[in-house]
Amino acid sequence: MIWHWSVVALFALAATAPVRAQVPNPSEFKRTFTDHVALVNGVRLHYVIGGAGSPILLVHGFPETWYAWRKVMPKLAEHHTVIVPDLRGAGASGRPTGPYDTGTMAEDLHQLVRQLGYDSIDVVGHDVGVAVSYPYAAAHRGEVRHLVLLDVPPQGTAAFEKLRSEAWNWGFQAIPDMPETLVAGRERAYLDEGFYKALSQNKTAFSREDVDEYVRAYSAPGAMHAAFEWYRAFPEDIRQNRIQLKTRLEMPVLMLGGAQSGASLMRETAQEIAIRYEVGSVENCGHWMAEEQPEAVSTRILAFIDSPEPSASRALMQHPHRSRTSSLQAAPQ
Repeated sequence: MIWHWSVVALFALAATAPVRAQVPNPSEFKRTFTDHVALVNGVRLHYVIGGAGSPILLVHGFPETWYAWRKVMPKLAEHHTVIVPDLRGAGASGRPTGPYDTGTMAEDLHQLVRQLGYDSIDVVGHDVGVAVSYPYAAAHRGEVRHLVLLDVPPQGTAAFEKLRSEAWNWGFQAIPDMPETLVAGRERAYLDEGFYKALSQNKTAFSREDVDEYVRAYSAPGAMHAAFEWYRAFPEDIRQNRIQLKTRLEMPVLMLGGAQSGASLMRETAQEIAIRYEVGSVENCGHWMAEEQPEAVSTRILAFIDSPEPSASRALMQHPHRSRTSSLQAAPQ
């Protein structure tokens, strides 16, 4: 049975893993990072891992895969063990019939981290990755050292509801069956025009080869359906999160947004979800933060998770006049 599972996993990985020539410094990247497959929570998860030191979990969004983090992974791996999975339904991970709520997907990642032998971790999420990273941290508060959320507020927050009324694709992708029919055969136009170009400020962030990689991943059988299932699960995600939001997160939280994208929404959300938080923005940056401004994003992540952790009261005492965008602060209880 173990042999059979390994063979199946290797064939699946070979069919869906990205061409490594598309990553920066491919020979060095290959020496640092390796692909693996794990069976967790009843689903096959593909993940890339490399580096040394305390672990960081990077969680991608839609319409992306682990590949979204390729530009920040090398710098983070100089100081940390970097774990970068494909979410259930995405990339080289399995595509079960369900469920696709973020509580379940968070548990996928939690089981992966524990299977790798770690009992504490820093978690970084972007887009749908925020939707998964927040319930991960909320359900395992004693295990998450730092939480970094990029450009999208978690479901159930006031800022999320504001964004929900403006995001055309959230409603469209939640419609049963019809989006799959309309997008089939038009994946490149849908992804590139509707997302990568439309939501980026730095228009050089996505090369043709990058778009090719994402189109390949989301043109695979069942891939677009699985991703749309993430959006169809929003009502359940909101229900779960509203329970967790009754108690704000105790670990330090960094809310970071693109200056030309979600920075203001992240600022609005911080006090709602966390006791100790830092908020900020990245200039000349739209939604795709790790791809548009990888140096700035990786620098901010490392500065946050590697800095000494002052108590909330000490942070306020040291910086009584500093704006909330530049220091770790305590929200009113």
